[in-house]
Amino acid sequence: MTPQSDEDEVWRQIVASFNEKAEDTSAGQPWPDRENVPDEPAEEEKEEEDTEAVPTPGQGQAGDSADDGDHYVPPPPPPLPRADGVAKAAWAALFGGPAYLLLAALLGWPMDGWIVFTAVAAFIGGFVALVVRMGDSPPADSGWDDGAVI
Repeated sequence: MTPQSDEDEVWRQIVASFNEKAEDTSAGQPWPDRENVPDEPAEEEKEEEDTEAVPTPGQGQAGDSADDGDHYVPPPPPPLPRADGVAKAAWAALFGGPAYLLLAALLGWPMDGWIVFTAVAAFIGGFVALVVRMGDSPPADSGWDDGAVI
């Protein structure tokens, strides 16, 4: 037989058995215990759980693995760095210029040429100031090894 005739015969078998019921191969296999989910507690048990004392702030800390179910509790994030005046002014110019133009257009405020120029210049200046201050060098405390450099 040629490979094409073998494929044709396999295809005929697939088409002939299309409407047949599949064999149940998992009937003899037991359900794994780790897959079992406990049933929800009865209404009386739910009410009893609701009336139990709520732990105080001293109880149930990260070391108490019975309460948190052995889940990882991340430490609180460090505070955000304080922005200096130049960065605050750049962000205000970046958003303030277009915001003023939008409000002026919606509320019908007069938009003289110098107002539009100032708003657009503030947007562009804020963007440029933020990009220039961003820098492209690694932090000073990164050490001697700066990783893969391409």
